[in-house]
Amino acid sequence: MLVGRRDLAALLGVGSLAFASTVAGASASTSSDLLQRNKDIIRAKYARLNAGDVPGYLRFYTKDVSNFGRVVGPAGIERIVRDILTTFPDWTMTVREMAAERDFVVARLVASGTHRGVAQTRANGGLLQGVAPTGKKFAVEHIHWYQLRDGKVAAHTAVRDDLGMMVQLGLVH
Repeated sequence: MLVGRRDLAALLGVGSLAFASTVAGASASTSSDLLQRNKDIIRAKYARLNAGDVPGYLRFYTKDVSNFGRVVGPAGIERIVRDILTTFPDWTMTVREMAAERDFVVARLVASGTHRGVAQTRANGGLLQGVAPTGKKFAVEHIHWYQLRDGKVAAHTAVRDDLGMMVQLGLVH
């Protein structure tokens, strides 16, 4: 399912993706700069992941980062990312759209890769844990929601098409 700009705006409860909220005491220009900076941080984080640079990727997270409402810290993020990159060595996240408001960034993207390893963690919904590699490629949509603090990701949650991935990998019919 593809989500258009208006659909994404409706999901976020806003009328436009051109967010121009003003931070208390800040000018609209400063607020706009902050929103752009936050989006740039998320894009840079994805660039590090796509390059397979796990240490560089982890620098974008706070020491107390939460993932899906649970504090995991950088070690928890690292465990998940290393497992994803073992399972899908060519894992790539391609940003399609991004929106920012206050300290939140929402990214609509396409995650893709080739199933070449055996997942050890419950990353990707636990659907691939212990499953032998299929050698097949997948590309599915994700929406990731981030809250930033001091220029780093402090909280993350996502909606992913895990079922679509499993169908493309030939594991579900």
